[in-house]
Amino acid sequence: MKSTQKTDEHRLPPFVEIMDSTLRDGEQTSGVSFLPHEKLMIARMLLRDLNVDRIEVASARVSDGEKEAVKMICRYARQIDRLQSVEVLGFVDGHTSVDWIVDAGACTMNLLCKGSLRHCREQLHKTPEEHIADIISVVEYANSKGVGVNIYLEDWSSGMKDSPEYVYQLMDSLQTLPQSLPAGRGETTTTPDNMGVQGNDSPPCREGQGGGSAIRRFMLPDTLGIMNPLQVIEYFRKMLKRYPQVHFDYHAHNDYDLAVSNSLAAALSGAKGLHVTVNGLGERCGNAPLSSVQVILKDQFNAKTSINEEKLMDVSRLVESYSGIAIAPNQPIIGDNVFTQVAGVHADGDQKGGLYHNPLVPERFGRKREYAMGKTSGRANIARNLKELGLELTPEQTQRVTKRITELGDRKEVVTQDDLPFIVSDVLKHDVSEDKVKLVSYQVSLAYGLKPLANVKVEINGQQYEGHSSGDGQYDAFVKALRKIYKEYLDRTFPLLQNYAVTIPPGGRTDALVQTVITWQMPDGKVLRTRGLDADQTEAAIKATIKMLNIVEK
Repeated sequence: MKSTQKTDEHRLPPFVEIMDSTLRDGEQTSGVSFLPHEKLMIARMLLRDLNVDRIEVASARVSDGEKEAVKMICRYARQIDRLQSVEVLGFVDGHTSVDWIVDAGACTMNLLCKGSLRHCREQLHKTPEEHIADIISVVEYANSKGVGVNIYLEDWSSGMKDSPEYVYQLMDSLQTLPQSLPAGRGETTTTPDNMGVQGNDSPPCREGQGGGSAIRRFMLPDTLGIMNPLQVIEYFRKMLKRYPQVHFDYHAHNDYDLAVSNSLAAALSGAKGLHVTVNGLGERCGNAPLSSVQVILKDQFNAKTSINEEKLMDVSRLVESYSGIAIAPNQPIIGDNVFTQVAGVHADGDQKGGLYHNPLVPERFGRKREYAMGKTSGRANIARNLKELGLELTPEQTQRVTKRITELGDRKEVVTQDDLPFIVSDVLKHDVSEDKVKLVSYQVSLAYGLKPLANVKVEINGQQYEGHSSGDGQYDAFVKALRKIYKEYLDRTFPLLQNYAVTIPPGGRTDALVQTVITWQMPDGKVLRTRGLDADQTEAAIKATIKMLNIVEK
């Protein structure tokens, strides 16, 4: 029994801390600057709803507005007993960063140090020994002020490639420093029985009390985004072999589109924490997207995190709104199209047992699978959408609806379920095979400085007629050409256009359909309204016009 118990414990999946840096590193995205209240709203959602373990919210010394944002976030974090989850980037600058952080009400500093010899010599113009002494001085002062310290080894990836002995020299000097600060309330623990739970053993930010190591975590960034997964594994194994008791985080950048893969490699190699940003925001190509890292850890590695996946979309949309950086429609997990299938064979397979489903079911993220319709949809896709809407059509009617959707697809339009009822209504109300007036062809042209021109050919009761005219707009030119046909060839009065309204069908998608409703006054004084539905406004108006003429001919 003892042997079995040990085996079971050994097989417990690892717990990985998630540190979100949207409010610090993510704000380094070109053109992104969050207002203080926006930072607070994002922080609230990250801590309260999404339940990330830690958030990095700002850089010390940046501005008064930045300090105000940190103060607001820290006040809120104290209220929910999560102050130790709030971290601020600080610098090796004597007392300056520490005092800024203490004044802002924070308790944890992520101290930015040089993780490569080149950065140390060429940027700081210091020897490794001088830089180490400066770091120790800041750590000791921070501890004396009740501020916990995590160490960033900036450019660590280059350091491991070009100057590993320098990296080891830093680690040897720093990882055994004695601490003068207790763990404090809010410290995240990661034991199997208490994964992701916030501790409550003592008040935060209490000065001058000690025990343990002065540095809580060493955070290893691929600052330039130059690593691949094999290198991550190699370098992490070297670090853990030399420092098996140290808590290492990994911080990825996406310059080679490998941020997610590298993060997974780090977790597989023993990293206890991963740094992410919402929507992958960050400098240059961005950071590892929180949503992608979360699902890969869970599905591909069976790792445990504290993340509430149902809130991923909510925080993603909030950050999208505040940042002004649109989410790509094909962005995994959070993109508009990632749970939308278009191919008819996929809809058919899903009807026959969910053959095209994978573990990323949309309901897991508070979303719903959709079956968009285009030229590759086929009847199975359309039939599934009709069924979900409660619409029952005959095979002939379904074929007509399918034909209409295929026509839209040929024009690169994708129709969603929201648009389908309007298409069904438009198709079923108007059977073109019974039309007495048919549009054979038309051409409208628009040129700068010239009036639009229209050439029109129609078939009326089996006889074809042609007309052409200019007008104040493309549709106006089209109608005037029709008026000429009716006057010159048929000697009949063309109905008078009274009103012309263009709208998006209620609930429809703006990029798929436009609805044009035209009000006509007939020669006998009666009023008639007809509607056209199409992706193009002029085409929709022309369809409404042909419908009117067919009503007149009946």
